[in-house]
Amino acid sequence: MYYFVGIKGSGMASLAEILHDLGYEVAGSDIDQYIFIEDELKKRHIPIYSWNKDNIKDGMHVITGNDFDRSNPEVAAAQDNPNVICQNYCEFLGDFFNNFISIGIAGTHGKTTTTGMCYHLFKDYDKTNVLIGDGTGYAVKDAKYFISEVDEFRNHFKHYYNDYALINNVEWDHVDYYKTFDSYKQAFEDYGNRAKKKIVIWGDDPYLPHMNWTKPVIKFGLKDGNDIQARNVINNEKGLAFDVYAHGELFGHFVLPFYGIHTLYDTLAVITLGYLEGMDAKFIQDHLATFQGVKRRYTVKTYGDCVFVDDYAHHPTAIKYVIDETRIRYPGKKIVAVYQPDRFSRALRFAKRFAQVMDTADYPYFVDFPANAHKEPGIDIDVTEITQYIPRAKVVKENAEDAAKLAQYDNAVFLFMSPKDIYKLEDLVIEAKKKADK
Repeated sequence: MYYFVGIKGSGMASLAEILHDLGYEVAGSDIDQYIFIEDELKKRHIPIYSWNKDNIKDGMHVITGNDFDRSNPEVAAAQDNPNVICQNYCEFLGDFFNNFISIGIAGTHGKTTTTGMCYHLFKDYDKTNVLIGDGTGYAVKDAKYFISEVDEFRNHFKHYYNDYALINNVEWDHVDYYKTFDSYKQAFEDYGNRAKKKIVIWGDDPYLPHMNWTKPVIKFGLKDGNDIQARNVINNEKGLAFDVYAHGELFGHFVLPFYGIHTLYDTLAVITLGYLEGMDAKFIQDHLATFQGVKRRYTVKTYGDCVFVDDYAHHPTAIKYVIDETRIRYPGKKIVAVYQPDRFSRALRFAKRFAQVMDTADYPYFVDFPANAHKEPGIDIDVTEITQYIPRAKVVKENAEDAAKLAQYDNAVFLFMSPKDIYKLEDLVIEAKKKADK
């Protein structure tokens, strides 16, 4: 049996689902609090237990979440049992990649969407397994490809040797671990140079093309000099249309129901991978045109004349992307932006930038850090660290009273942005809208 300590983690849940799909017995444990990621585990009837050292049995292969150590009773029990194989998530996944043509998708922004889009393209080309950072994992036996989102968080991808290492972009993040931007860039450079076949990078990035790559590099982007280049781009409320040139020759014309230049870059990354694996342009066009997105990345609900968007955005640039896409996608509607920070170090380091991008919304709102936000030594702040730079912003709580305040806006797009469960406030606002209409 594979037993997961911390099975409700996004990557852990995805890997558990993959192993289950391949016919292995799988179980795990985590906190009792509901997390949306557990839905897919329950659909597969994968048991989820409360933490207890007695859950660890002889003969288990125990996979521990990257943030768990011997302070967890199950981790200690597993490590102390000579009849148990014990690995952390990254070590196991790094070994598992070797069974497939593996495609690792990295980058500060866009890796979850790119991973989901890439799987959507490849799964009908040949047998493909996927691990997405939104808690989604699918597998089939005898798969040729394994597409995985790989995360730079605490350099967890240091164990990965993918055939293709795709890097969407590099912008300083996780400042609690990477104390300098140089150390952050170095982690990506090291990851790319472990690629077995090729490194695939966004050629328009200000940093990626100038890194010290030791493996063959394929560049995609809009500027001249890219191996895969998008030209004649149309970006409006109808979607994206563009031509793709491969090494200077027309590869194909694409018309897709996607929005925003940032999404174009994600799409171009996937087209590049398809091209490298021998797909023709029509196959890529037909399959990408039916991609519906991934969980918690611009997930849309509507009620009346209002649109409600749940998005995982947690970095100033990601928030900018969400707002920019909304301006294009819903011209004529006001934007009510609601952001909840999750990490104190990120909020402290980028406070002014968070304020600047939120100030581009018509009505900026903030929710304070959640009660379970990870405490970081030497940092004692609340959301006013950001709101001091945007006086017109308002702070709301996740309750019916403040939801009713947000619900006052009509003909608007409500953007709820956070890695935390801000979608609960979204649901309250929709309920308040419905109640007001009765």
